[in-house]
Amino acid sequence: MAKIALVTDSTTNIPKELSKGHDIHVVPSVIIWGAETLRDGVDIQPDEFYKRLATSKEKPTTSQPTPAAFKEKFEELGGSGFTDIVCSFVSSKFSGTLTSAEQAKGMVTGVNIHIIDGRSASLGTGWPLLEAAKAIKAGKSAEDCVKIIESALTHTGVMLYVDTLEYLHRGGRIGGASRFMGTALSVKPILEVQDGALEATERVRTKSKALERIVELLAERVAGRTPLHLGVLHANAAEDAKALMAEASKRLSPAESTLTEVSPAVGVHIGPGVVGFAFMAGYK
Repeated sequence: MAKIALVTDSTTNIPKELSKGHDIHVVPSVIIWGAETLRDGVDIQPDEFYKRLATSKEKPTTSQPTPAAFKEKFEELGGSGFTDIVCSFVSSKFSGTLTSAEQAKGMVTGVNIHIIDGRSASLGTGWPLLEAAKAIKAGKSAEDCVKIIESALTHTGVMLYVDTLEYLHRGGRIGGASRFMGTALSVKPILEVQDGALEATERVRTKSKALERIVELLAERVAGRTPLHLGVLHANAAEDAKALMAEASKRLSPAESTLTEVSPAVGVHIGPGVVGFAFMAGYK
């Protein structure tokens, strides 16, 4: 009988209460901070990251996991008796993570490795992985899991209120949001992941209006689609995230919800003060 493991990268950041009991394995992204090389979520956690970001004269950068890191993880899983490994990673438009995994796949024998472009970020990638995890427990095959992830991805979305575009611009992840750069000081942007890239949705004049509007946009995106699996994301903005969770839960009654801080590797590129939603709606 096939024994199947799921592998993702640390930017997916599935909360422990959701991943508990599932074979979901994480290969960390890398944060480069001066002379230090830190594994995302292993050597540095969100609280420490944002405290340091606020005072550090040096600005961190990131790097995708190396092919060697993936090779080590794949061989470890193969040696533990897994016959199949199903991988889904942050969008290939955001990171070279998928390329590293593909390179590692060519170095490993004795285990079947299936690699998917998650075409999203954070729980936009994570919710479909959790569906695959449930399918594994129900006795589904690795091929079934690939189909489930691909199908569930079409039911997901990520939208963010961004306090400043500075970090996205500096890190080269700004995508279609670049058209807001000229007015970034006078507006509060709302951005969405579309086709694996970050695109501009709306400009709102104040933070309070932006937080109201992002809930309205979420309601528009998920209208009539149930069940709703809802993740409220934040980058050092827990109180705003709690307020969004309360309002979205009241309006939309999600079947499942979680509040999570994005990983430090994501924080490098979006900066502090970001809040938003990662959802999966209408997937059954």
